[in-house]
Amino acid sequence: MVKNYPEVSEEYHKVVEKCRRKLRELIAERHCAPLMLWIAPYADFYQLAGVVAVEVSGGPEIPFHHGREVFVEQMGLSDKDIVALSGGHTLGRSHKERSCSEGPWTPNPLSFDNSYFKVLLEEEKEGLLRLPTDECLLSDPAFRPLVEKYAKDEDAFFEDFKESHLKLSELGFADA
Repeated sequence: MVKNYPEVSEEYHKVVEKCRRKLRELIAERHCAPLMLWIAPYADFYQLAGVVAVEVSGGPEIPFHHGREVFVEQMGLSDKDIVALSGGHTLGRSHKERSCSEGPWTPNPLSFDNSYFKVLLEEEKEGLLRLPTDECLLSDPAFRPLVEKYAKDEDAFFEDFKESHLKLSELGFADA
């Protein structure tokens, strides 16, 4: 599906690319990819920070498009999208002040890989978080095969995550 991206000035493109470079440097230097998913103040910069955080922590490079609207009536995500995007829990941790739980989902929460799915298929481990939404990925007959696929095939996870993240980030753009 082709999207109709709003026209933005050359200056805007330059500023965004400068921010992307600076974010890459900052995230890589300070090992703060999970934090970047929370601090950007506007919709485009939330997306840009998330894209760069995934990239510098070993994940796929995800295309970035400018000019999104924040409110969307219908998300239209598939089962594959939900499971692939859940794999983003491989990066970062839950914080008690923002949610009802504390801790990382994986042993190395600073590395973007398929370990979330591998850990999910194992018995619960001391110190690693597992929420009811994580358990749902195992109990739902549509989700579990995808969890198993991504646990075995990191490349498939990266490809589907990239596609699903782009789909999510393009919500609010009109179709061309």
